Amino acid sequence: MERCGKCLLVCILAAFMVAPALAQEDGAATYKSKCARCHGEDGMSRTFEGKMTKAAVFSDPEIVKMPDADLTAVIKGGKKKMPAFGKKLSDDQVASVLAYVHTLQKQPSN
Repeated sequence: MERCGKCLLVCILAAFMVAPALAQEDGAATYKSKCARCHGEDGMSRTFEGKMTKAAVFSDPEIVKMPDADLTAVIKGGKKKMPAFGKKLSDDQVASVLAYVHTLQKQPSN
């Protein structure tokens, strides 16, 4: 029984380690299909559309310090020229995209 308990613990820990990685992959895929056109692959908004719409740069200190609830509201409801994605993305997709955006904020090039 003790051995089964250890195996179960290892499986549970593995699930908690793999789930965020999968969510990040999903977030990256959704970001690339829905957001990168304006915000750029690196979140710096250097694309033609990003420059034309003055899309937010994710490394901007104002964006970095925004609470996740506010960023989620922007993703879902849109802001200025950014369209709303609340009816196009599920709550899980929004959370995954936001998690991916946070990885872009931590990159050294930002």
